[in-house]
Amino acid sequence: MNWINNVVRPKITNVFKKRDTPDNLWHKCSNCGEMIFHRDFAANLKVCSNCNHHARLETDARLGQLFDNNQYTVFDVREVQHDPLKFRDQRKYPDRLKDNRAKTGKPDAVTVAHGPLDGTEVVVAVQDFAFMGGSLGMAAGEAVVRGAEEALARRCPYILVAASGGARMQEGILSLMQMPRATVAVQLLREAGLPFLVVLTDPTTGGVMASYAMLGDIHIAEPGALIGFSGPRVIEQTIREKLPEGFQRAEFLLEHGMVDMVVHRHQLKEKLSKLVRVLMHRPGTDGSMTHIPMPVVSDEDAGTPPAVI
Repeated sequence: MNWINNVVRPKITNVFKKRDTPDNLWHKCSNCGEMIFHRDFAANLKVCSNCNHHARLETDARLGQLFDNNQYTVFDVREVQHDPLKFRDQRKYPDRLKDNRAKTGKPDAVTVAHGPLDGTEVVVAVQDFAFMGGSLGMAAGEAVVRGAEEALARRCPYILVAASGGARMQEGILSLMQMPRATVAVQLLREAGLPFLVVLTDPTTGGVMASYAMLGDIHIAEPGALIGFSGPRVIEQTIREKLPEGFQRAEFLLEHGMVDMVVHRHQLKEKLSKLVRVLMHRPGTDGSMTHIPMPVVSDEDAGTPPAVI
């Protein structure tokens, strides 16, 4: 028996043993590489304090940001067939759904809730990119339609926060059918004179961008959000030309009239509140009618692109 190896060395090793450090204490910004303490990052609504990059925000944090005092009620959505095509690639589709439900804690990509936004009753639908890329399937389409139905029943505005890579291939044509269904629901809101506001986050692409995400009365984009039907790389490979700097980003779309305003995440609730009060002809919290001043544009400045809000 070697006394040094069997007794002394293990005791010394235990004294100086390196403690395991959790791997989620710090967040590295994907844009500038800045290391941010995860609690500070979450408290800042996942906006980088160094470069102002807007990271993707999960559903619960988004709903908590918009509703007063985190008070809201989530609606149940009608059940749909989970695997209508018996689809399988590298894995079975039901297994993918199970994993994403466990990861996000949500039944599908879209969550619909109801509550007060600065005292004004609203219905909010949030599309979560963490759930299979926010893809539009039957369950997600059902949730979008349910939100419109609730807004119609309650005679209140409907706000949709979009984030998606497009339609869900595992459901084939059934996922594509959700595009016209959601379009009809938006048209019913329009006929009823109820506002439909869309917040475009990173990324909003594919069939979602080609349907209800671009049918809002007002379109608000988060800074730097990728918004387009197909990605820049696919377009470059198709047309074999170099795209302009910042192509399909929120600021580029604002300059070309595709969105109405680009709003920082910290000001999003205030901006939505003002828009909702204007469109619903509701007084402000002080009793006065809320209004949003429009910029005065001279003939010389007519060709100048609008400013980022």
